[in-house]
Amino acid sequence: MSATAAVKHSNKWRVVDIVVAAIVAVAAGVIFWAWDIVCAVPMAVLKSVTPGLDGLVSGMWLFAGPLAAIIVRKPGAALFAETVAAFIELLLGNPWGIAGSLIVGFIQGAFAELGFTVFAYKKWNFVSTLVSGTMTGIGCWLYGWITSPGWGPLQIVVTLVSDAVSGAVIAGLLMWFLHRAIASTGVLDRFESGRSQALV
Repeated sequence: MSATAAVKHSNKWRVVDIVVAAIVAVAAGVIFWAWDIVCAVPMAVLKSVTPGLDGLVSGMWLFAGPLAAIIVRKPGAALFAETVAAFIELLLGNPWGIAGSLIVGFIQGAFAELGFTVFAYKKWNFVSTLVSGTMTGIGCWLYGWITSPGWGPLQIVVTLVSDAVSGAVIAGLLMWFLHRAIASTGVLDRFESGRSQALV
């Protein structure tokens, strides 16, 4: 059997896809909640340098969508995982409320989805994951800008760059390598992401 046939892609969701995307989302939601507790100090330190620089740590709330998408490789996976993760975070309790977790989670998930949509869901690689992570950061910035009318021009620009960089590095770059590390263990053999790793 050829490598192409072995990794033939299908956009049809299977039960295992839903289960794994949900597991990623729940685990991410717990991490989101834990980050809610400890994020105040690094955010305050970065804000003291210049308002908006705290966006450099926002990637810790952005990774669920890109990670789930690159693992299950199905349209909607990023939106599903990021939204469910935000819901779990909300259930566990956080200082942001529904708007600051569930709504922003949905927006971040939608923007994460764009990273794979622009490639018509045909490219599931380092570049598409990096674009997805970056777009997730931009979605985070957009929500913050819309809900923070007091931001000045400098803060708008700094926050945009910070959120985008954080999304690219944490939700994009790190999640790509994390997915490869997981695939190398063999636990993703039922997924295209695991089979392609085995072929490499």
